[in-house]
Amino acid sequence: MAPLKGPISVLLLVITTLFWSIPLILLTLLKLITPTRPLRLIVLRGLNGVALNWIGCNLWWMRHWLKPQLDATLPEGLSPEQRWLVISNHRSWTDIFMLLMVLHRRIPMPRFFLKQQLIWIPIVGLAWWALEYPFMRRYTREQIARRPQLADIDRKATELMCKRAREMPLAIFNFVEGTRFTPAKRDAQNSPFRHLLRPKAGGIAQVLSHLGEQLDGILDVTLHYENPQPTFWGFLCGREGRITLDARRLDVPEWMLDSRYHDDPHYKERFHTWLNALWQEKDQALDSR
Repeated sequence: MAPLKGPISVLLLVITTLFWSIPLILLTLLKLITPTRPLRLIVLRGLNGVALNWIGCNLWWMRHWLKPQLDATLPEGLSPEQRWLVISNHRSWTDIFMLLMVLHRRIPMPRFFLKQQLIWIPIVGLAWWALEYPFMRRYTREQIARRPQLADIDRKATELMCKRAREMPLAIFNFVEGTRFTPAKRDAQNSPFRHLLRPKAGGIAQVLSHLGEQLDGILDVTLHYENPQPTFWGFLCGREGRITLDARRLDVPEWMLDSRYHDDPHYKERFHTWLNALWQEKDQALDSR
């Protein structure tokens, strides 16, 4: 059975996706023809319900079939009626399912910052689009230097998500490093951390600037894998080893609400100092594992 575990896991993912794609597509079509935003919000709540059940089905078979060795620590007082910014280090696609496994229905429906290319994934890309996930183009510094207006595209996508977050509770998830950690990537960017890449501040700074007063806090998550090179395929094969997830609640500092990251160089420097200190703590915690 062990050699078949991975293929069977993929089959289960496909089955659940095809099953829940039916109500998803129907509600997406309904949302497209709904004329006003208040009515679209009603449809969006239905889409959120479909997505939560879709996630729940996948988590159910993963718990019983893959039986991940997950040790999780969570703060008390979480509620699906709150609004959260969830930040985490990033090692593997497995990270997403580990976060969902411990936070599913404990906090609101998650929203991830996604690469623009992911919108083309069959069914899943449609789901993310219908659920109003922000798709980020992530232009290089050279591209932005040649065409500064490109920087506004991702900012406007983030601003729109923050505006919609005021309409209903949601949790904004952000892998702050922007990509999965590998030693090669760490060395290429000359990261000062042993277990982490350099954190990228722009996205979460914008979220905190636009939404900080309405957030119930920041959930700072640190993920550690016993396997030094975790992969999603290894997880689907049930051989990923022990995974530790530590989440702590951070209050949003008042100074973060007073300025805009892209307009105030002093605020930008202070924000980078705060985030780098947070990442230093995370690196030390991973070092002690």
